[in-house]
Amino acid sequence: MDQTTAQVLFEEGATLVFLDMPEGSEFGIDFNSWNVGPNFRGMKMIPPGVHFVFYSAVDRDKHEGPRSGFFYNFTKREILVKKWDKFLEDIRTDAVPEEEIERFKENKKDMDRFLAPYPYESYKKWVSLTNHVTPEAVADLQPSCGSICSMAQFVSEASTSQSRKRDAEVEAMEDDSTKQAKDKNTNSLDAKLPKMKTVKGTKIRYSKIPKQKYPDGASPAVITKFSMDSSYQLETVLEKYQQNPSGILGEIQFAFICFLVGQNYDSFEHWKRLVHLLCSSDEALLTRKQLFLDFISVLHFQIREIPEDFFVDIVSQNNFLTVTLQEFFSNLESQEVDATLRSRGLKFRQHLTEKFNWDFTSEPDDYAPVVVEHAD
Repeated sequence: MDQTTAQVLFEEGATLVFLDMPEGSEFGIDFNSWNVGPNFRGMKMIPPGVHFVFYSAVDRDKHEGPRSGFFYNFTKREILVKKWDKFLEDIRTDAVPEEEIERFKENKKDMDRFLAPYPYESYKKWVSLTNHVTPEAVADLQPSCGSICSMAQFVSEASTSQSRKRDAEVEAMEDDSTKQAKDKNTNSLDAKLPKMKTVKGTKIRYSKIPKQKYPDGASPAVITKFSMDSSYQLETVLEKYQQNPSGILGEIQFAFICFLVGQNYDSFEHWKRLVHLLCSSDEALLTRKQLFLDFISVLHFQIREIPEDFFVDIVSQNNFLTVTLQEFFSNLESQEVDATLRSRGLKFRQHLTEKFNWDFTSEPDDYAPVVVEHAD
């Protein structure tokens, strides 16, 4: 970082004060992570904007726990204070008093030696992968609890004396043959386990993609069309983003970061669903030119940052990306599609072919015609 940039960030950048984090714990921001040392008190010179802060505690045996994190929109010169709760093994949820924050502002220079500088060399990459993630998107998508955990959080449903009595009565009424049949059924073992539900407020609030692919009362011809073309489903999701259609791209980027950095697998599944939704929307290519131009850019930067073994272990399973992108590129080749959009998309195809040796010209096995041999 040059001196001018460093000076600007020191004066205008935000500060995250992170107190009482156990030594040896993981702390990270955006794509960077470190193990906490004895003098760690937080981070300084954070460029204003949306960032992802993450962490995981260690136990007495130095085993790391699940990763947790949160998106936050830092403003110029802001000081955000977070405190660790050793009993919860997580950030304290109670608000830090304003007078305490003011003391940190007054003693900023004294705190400076305990604050790590933001790794500015990776900032450009972060911006390229989150340029559609606005503060409004963070407010809409982040769980109401304010934290994103790599592992789903469950709690057992409370049982009452009445429910236990009812279950006992039902079991007493069953004859021996019924009980034996249930015991042979492996599901009967699951039935004896406590019923679990997701802890309220911990789910990421992603858009729901409608299961119905066509409008109510559609004619057979329309049903057939939209069974192969996801444009109706896409337009239904975009109703949420009427003021800013590119908001769906922010959701795609949000899900990608939650998986790649936050290690949240549900986010990977949602990312796949949204990518497939856009790639399989044929009619929308004619009416949403700018959305798809930006979508190509989003995918370009995301695919560039995915580790190579990621493709082998996850994305290549069932050949998700190549099959999905092949459909997208095939739709782009239609003569009705805007020439600029078609050219951008086919250049992207060429780039992927050269970098990963992916073949988008041959028909996937799933779609290949089945040859039936007749017996003589």
